[in-house]
Amino acid sequence: MQDDQLFNRPLVEKYDRPGPRYTSYPTAPQFHAAFAEDDYRAAAERSNRVASPKPLSVYVHIPFCKSLCYYCACNKIITHNTERAAEYLDWLKQEIRVQGALFDENRRMTQLHLGGGTPTYLSNAQLGELMAALDEAFHFAEPAAREFSLEVDPRTVTPSQIHELHDLGFNRLSFGVQDFDPDVQKAVNRVQSEEQVVELVVAAREAGFQSVSVDLIYGLPLQTVASFDATLTKIIALRPDRIAAYSYAHLPELFKAQRLIRPEDMPPPERKLELLELTIRRLTATGYVYIGMDHFALPDDELTLAKENGTLQRNFQGYSTHADCDMIGLGITSIGKVGDSYSQNVKETAQYQARLEAGRLPVMRGYRLNDDDRLRRDVINALMCHGRIDFANIEVRHDIVFRDYFADALGQLEEMQADGLLSIDAASIEVLPAGRLMMRNMAMAFDAYLTPNEGRFSRTV
Repeated sequence: MQDDQLFNRPLVEKYDRPGPRYTSYPTAPQFHAAFAEDDYRAAAERSNRVASPKPLSVYVHIPFCKSLCYYCACNKIITHNTERAAEYLDWLKQEIRVQGALFDENRRMTQLHLGGGTPTYLSNAQLGELMAALDEAFHFAEPAAREFSLEVDPRTVTPSQIHELHDLGFNRLSFGVQDFDPDVQKAVNRVQSEEQVVELVVAAREAGFQSVSVDLIYGLPLQTVASFDATLTKIIALRPDRIAAYSYAHLPELFKAQRLIRPEDMPPPERKLELLELTIRRLTATGYVYIGMDHFALPDDELTLAKENGTLQRNFQGYSTHADCDMIGLGITSIGKVGDSYSQNVKETAQYQARLEAGRLPVMRGYRLNDDDRLRRDVINALMCHGRIDFANIEVRHDIVFRDYFADALGQLEEMQADGLLSIDAASIEVLPAGRLMMRNMAMAFDAYLTPNEGRFSRTV
């Protein structure tokens, strides 16, 4: 796809407004405290009883960091006291044992993702303990069927540790780079050299990791088109399998750390669009395929192949190649999706410890989907993953007449159709090249819970 088809500046400016990312539907604002531990246990039991129980996917939240990145909006704990992480790991292993007992032993764990915070805050020995506990509780699938990944802060590991991570069973790595420009790095308090990153990527290749991904952020303080172009040149030379280029959402009124960024250093809104256009142009010109949202991948990468053959999935970690799994969230703030429910753990370590100490699950809130939710989730997933909604497929699965049920949504999409972002005919909705960046906007038309108060969300482009 040509970048001039994908990036239409006037249309991007027109539709760049706050909206959900749709890693779930309904989205997290609909989760509520009335959904409690008993509801989660019941959801796990129902998931075991279906005719063909789904494989298991596990997300583990490691909240610790040794320094504060000013842009970060993640749930994290800044500390140099490694004893806190050791204590947290003990409680994490307790949650793993309690959660593992809820799922039948014949179900296999095919996916694992460690996020943070900084997962590599834990030593490799501690990560080994974590992996052993996960295998005992959830029964790892055969190596060929696994997608085990973790996020790596390049400042926290050496090339030899990268090899050890592979030996522990991880086969995918995601390096947080954000930007190579030294002035930008200082402005956000995340200083790391290009040499560090290059060494680690080389080590990951040598160790045999199946996929190496790099995360970038555009819209950071002091970024210019020229400086970010230089970063892109260096990343392209590394040729990672996947690149995630995230738009920075500057919300200092919500995230205290962002108040440490000097307002005068922030780029104007039009700069972000220039950086996005640059990113699309550079990456597509050098062979990367635009997957959707913020993600690009090489033509032979599993994500690209899944997009082409219609098996692409979307979950709380973004896009995935695996079939739909029951996803178990472990650690503070983590979110899971089991059966027809979503759940989220408590946010504070003291609450987390107290609940586990009492033999309880640390579930804080959640949501059980109804029939309308499941229908709309299927529609939004088809749109976000495949760029196409086949009316007949939805009608057969949910026993509706699509045009009648979604008359209001189709009306909302008329303006986008007139703008050439999508086409609607008697049988389907198809996203056109110019609309690929605005899929979140399209999904919003099918969201029954969206209100005019959209300030809680990042901008769609």
